[in-house]
Amino acid sequence: MSKFAQFFAPPVAALCLLVALWEGLVRALAVPAFLMPPPSAIARAAMENGPLLRAAVLQTGMTALAGFLLSACLGNAAAWLLGSFRFLERAFYPYTLFLQTVPIVTIAPLLVLWFGSGSAAVAVAAFIVSVFPVITGTISGMRSVDPNLRDLFRLYGATRLSILTKLEIPAALPQTVTGLRVASGLAVIGAIVGEFVAGFADESPGLGIVVLTAYRQLKTDLLFAAVLGSSALGLALFAGVQLAGHLLLRRWHPSARS
Repeated sequence: MSKFAQFFAPPVAALCLLVALWEGLVRALAVPAFLMPPPSAIARAAMENGPLLRAAVLQTGMTALAGFLLSACLGNAAAWLLGSFRFLERAFYPYTLFLQTVPIVTIAPLLVLWFGSGSAAVAVAAFIVSVFPVITGTISGMRSVDPNLRDLFRLYGATRLSILTKLEIPAALPQTVTGLRVASGLAVIGAIVGEFVAGFADESPGLGIVVLTAYRQLKTDLLFAAVLGSSALGLALFAGVQLAGHLLLRRWHPSARS
């Protein structure tokens, strides 16, 4: 059996078994469709509402990607600054915890007031939810640099900027990639939650709006289809980060070698 088949065969087999059990139990127990639709009904709803779901995935995907890219850029910039100066880290790092602990639902109305309804507010919600792992991962990587290497750079007269760009940032890349992997999934979550409050102006409705609409109309099969779409979106973004991390690290770091 090829390595590809060995990797994918177990999860595919488990999925087929789970779907078969789900279908059989729902039909055998005569569970009402509005409580728990069978997988066949979910698949039928996905096909019947294909254009709506595709547009919703695209809309949510764009805002989630925008929020993720913001967290990657601003989160790393903040981490490099805080990691370079201990007094700044001690002063400001505790406040970055606010971004992780505050429930996004509670501040989403403020985002609507500041950015208006639509994509901008949703992208900011995705950014707020996803930026903390990026900051934490990069700072942790910078702090794990071998002190002897840092002393060697100083011995040869390297400036603080040279130490940052030639030693600390490259050494922190594995932890940075790990933080970005976590952030990729959180960005999708933040975008969908942001859409619950701020997600619909003139553009097409995102997955959050589809979920709310299906729930209010008791279209549970469509609701499940939208949830599956959000999971696929999160997996796609995670896979993109995973691939980028592999390309960055494969030549020199053991974590990227298969």
